[in-house]
Amino acid sequence: MIPILRQSLDAASPIAAGTTATNAPIEIESVFDMVLNGGPLMIPIALCSIVSIAYVVERSIRLREGELGSMRYGKRILASLDEGGPQNALEVCERESKPLGRVLRAGLARFSSPVLELEKAVEDAGAREVKRLNANLKPLVVVGMIAPLLGLLGTVWGMIEAFSNIALQDGLGKPELLASGISQALITTAAGLSVAIPTQAAHFWLRGRIDKFVRRAEDLVLDLQAGLDRFRPPVLEPGVEA
Repeated sequence: MIPILRQSLDAASPIAAGTTATNAPIEIESVFDMVLNGGPLMIPIALCSIVSIAYVVERSIRLREGELGSMRYGKRILASLDEGGPQNALEVCERESKPLGRVLRAGLARFSSPVLELEKAVEDAGAREVKRLNANLKPLVVVGMIAPLLGLLGTVWGMIEAFSNIALQDGLGKPELLASGISQALITTAAGLSVAIPTQAAHFWLRGRIDKFVRRAEDLVLDLQAGLDRFRPPVLEPGVEA
């Protein structure tokens, strides 16, 4: 009687079934379950994803061609220069303040200065605008670097917990204890890479918009210099009176 009762109790024990109450098999039926089973480091990874999405949306709006200054906008400034002179073109730039307009305004404000001084002013204005636009992309760079590192840290932490459970519960010869811990640990790596890869792709995509703006500004500056030549006072040769 007693041996039979003992066998019944052993068969009902979760340890005999290959699991424990604290180490039940992880069942993942959806992405939400995966996030919940990823451990505490899923919280900072989730925050990184929120920051990434917010900056990608904001930058994709701010770096539109219409916001930076389209080619049509630049041609309108050049047309106002031909029609009413530098002062008229300056009014157009000030009325619609855009990065492209600020670059062209630097040259218009010094239309009577020597060519080298005008070029230096335009170059400095362009460098300031590009620096400001690139600085606003730094959060994406930070997220792209931190997210995979957080995932790797979660994996290492999960492996430590898995082996600790085996040591404390005398789990040698019970691979299910190790497998469940490793599965939980690898979730953080997958989550970190899932955040970092789209963030890096978005960063290069937005950088491409800035590079396109730079090329557009360079073309219009050349046209601006050619247009200003008609309004620049003539340079007299030495010994020649005006």
